[in-house]
Amino acid sequence: MKSAIGFIFLTVVVYQAMKRVYARFNTPLFSPIVTTASIIVGVLLFLHLPYATYMEGGKWIGKLLGPAVVALAFPLYNQRETLMRLFIPIVQAVLAGVVMGIASGACLSLLFRVDKILLLSLLPKSVTSPVAMDIAKEINGIPSLAVVYVMIAGIFGALFGPALLRTLKITDPIGIGIALGCASHGIGTAKALEIGKEEAAISSIAMTLSAVLAAFLCPLVVSVLL
Repeated sequence: MKSAIGFIFLTVVVYQAMKRVYARFNTPLFSPIVTTASIIVGVLLFLHLPYATYMEGGKWIGKLLGPAVVALAFPLYNQRETLMRLFIPIVQAVLAGVVMGIASGACLSLLFRVDKILLLSLLPKSVTSPVAMDIAKEINGIPSLAVVYVMIAGIFGALFGPALLRTLKITDPIGIGIALGCASHGIGTAKALEIGKEEAAISSIAMTLSAVLAAFLCPLVVSVLL
């Protein structure tokens, strides 16, 4: 019990410290998610502690993921008029994003001839972790491995997504929100919240719709490819 509380305290303290660093330097390389995870991994390696030991406390932080996702309904409610007015275009864009997310994972897996189990775990990489785990389990992938892919997609999207969107001259809040929500789920939505409230609202609905659509499309893709 003491070790669990200790790891919770360590994670919170490190994250708060890295938020201050990120606020000061404001560069993607100092994103709190990346720096906090790196420091925690370094601590575990230095102390020769297994991941299971850390998760005695870390699992309780993980359980907050559900309420955090639900909390995204607040900016969604504030932008409800915009969402209702553009509902059809948003659904169409999210569907395109989900298809590209699944297709990119499938194509890269087939191109590099990865094992079937890796392919099945990679398909739901662009949806939020709880849903990705359920999808991976349903299509006979490895849920824990799916979470790794989800985190990689989320972190890379949050790190490089805004710069890529600026390079492509995509400045519309709806386009930014859909791109970050579809590609980087919860982490992307947190990044969208840094950009603006409208971007965060669109990103949250994109993340939600992505999870629903991926739950239907992933099994369909598996049945076609395998």
